[in-house]
Amino acid sequence: MNVQNRKTKIDLLLLQADLVWESPEANRRHFEQRISSVEEPVDLIVLPEMFTTGFTMHPKPIAEAMQGPTIRWMQQMAQQKGAALLGSLVIEEAQQYYNRFVFATPEGVLFTYDKRHTFTLAGEHLAYTSGTDLGVVNYLGWRICLRICYDLRFPVWSRNQNNYDLLVYVANWPKPRISAWDTLLEARAIENMSYCVGVNRIGTDPNGHNYPGHSAVYNGLGASIADPYLGDPNSLRASLDWEALEVLRNQLPFLEDRDEFRLH
Repeated sequence: MNVQNRKTKIDLLLLQADLVWESPEANRRHFEQRISSVEEPVDLIVLPEMFTTGFTMHPKPIAEAMQGPTIRWMQQMAQQKGAALLGSLVIEEAQQYYNRFVFATPEGVLFTYDKRHTFTLAGEHLAYTSGTDLGVVNYLGWRICLRICYDLRFPVWSRNQNNYDLLVYVANWPKPRISAWDTLLEARAIENMSYCVGVNRIGTDPNGHNYPGHSAVYNGLGASIADPYLGDPNSLRASLDWEALEVLRNQLPFLEDRDEFRLH
């Protein structure tokens, strides 16, 4: 990492939404309106899991290629706003379907992470191929770990081997288990001495699942640091300070005592 190129403070925008079922164009239009209305500078804009379709187990009719319209839209919006755009969508590649986290930078660079823990309770493991990549990217001098929904329940997979500063989860996490979402996000921040971001959808899907949002940003001690943007509870802003994180890690060097293991 080139320390001289690190941006010490980055601003995040989290966008919850009631997703239109299996309608990429409608969802892109919704998010484009909201993103275009943001006037203040921001570095990362984070959308929910499967932000173009909702959590569908029927990937074939709605899957896109990495050269498809949503990827092009993400690159266009990132360039327009001068901010990286993050979220997961259904991607088809080599005749396989993936729940893929895409990180599009204003310069047109794409980072990706395929969901490791597919949600067996909904049959996601039957419809989508699990990923194997660790999902850590470098952007603005920050090391950022990408994760999707069900991954949140598996702390070993998200364990900070001193290789990230920011942990980001995107999700379609339903209301009956929302207390687990709240608790686990806070725990991931605390145990990994990292900023932790979670962006969840809102609304009800055709399967009758209700999603209450509860998107959040936590610092390395588990304190909530996000605020509504322009009074909208479904748009949250947060500012992350790298130097404050380093001070915390130096004062409380808990990561130095972590168990050593290798992720496969």
